[in-house]
Amino acid sequence: QVQLVESGGGLVQAGGSLRLSCAASGRLFSRYAMGWFRQAPGKERDFVGAIDWSGDSTDYADSVKGRFAISRDNAKNTLYLQMNSLKPEDTAVYYCAIDRKPNLTGRYYQAFEYDYWGQGTQVTVSS
Repeated sequence: QVQLVESGGGLVQAGGSLRLSCAASGRLFSRYAMGWFRQAPGKERDFVGAIDWSGDSTDYADSVKGRFAISRDNAKNTLYLQMNSLKPEDTAVYYCAIDRKPNLTGRYYQAFEYDYWGQGTQVTVSS
């Protein structure tokens, strides 16, 4: 069993930055790829980005490419999402999740690929 707890969300002005963290319990964290998703009110849960088990490979949604960066510290069982140049359209609840595979293969950009999810953290970007 794995528990994921996100933190670091909040209210920020457009153009600002936030760093989200996702703390994991259990031994699975360092073995598998991880993903970040977000969900705005009335919308589906969308892919933000993902990172493989080692941290060497990442991928991002086009909407955040060049602004967001994912990293991980396997020694601390923690996943990060650095968000820069934030826009009002980035407003959403952000979730971290553990994939079923170590590498970014298959449909890692789709939510059904992920087994465990955190409770989410709210990010609000004001204009």
